[in-house]
Amino acid sequence: MPVKRARRGPENPERLYILTGEDSERAPLDLVTLIVAKGEPSPTAQPEHSAVLRLCRTPLSVAELSAYLVLPVSVVTVVLTELLAADLVQARAPLVRSALPDRSLLEAVMHGLQKL
Repeated sequence: MPVKRARRGPENPERLYILTGEDSERAPLDLVTLIVAKGEPSPTAQPEHSAVLRLCRTPLSVAELSAYLVLPVSVVTVVLTELLAADLVQARAPLVRSALPDRSLLEAVMHGLQKL
């Protein structure tokens, strides 16, 4: 009979405690902070670290990582803090659209496209 592996998540609080420790310092990350991997996971990395590095080949928010990993945001923040300290990931502010383009520019583009 195969050995059943313990699931990471709220049903397994021992694993969450191992990941976070007692009083872990946390980086100031919010739910919309984008995380981008800077490298590949090492063979000796914890499973959660490896998963984050694989998922973040393209930018993902902290909230998305939490959902994909099925881990609470607080635990993901601790994992990300460790990866940031090791310089394996980069945290970026979310892209914000400052303002809509000028209406006259949009109209000029629209008229140019209509003439094609």
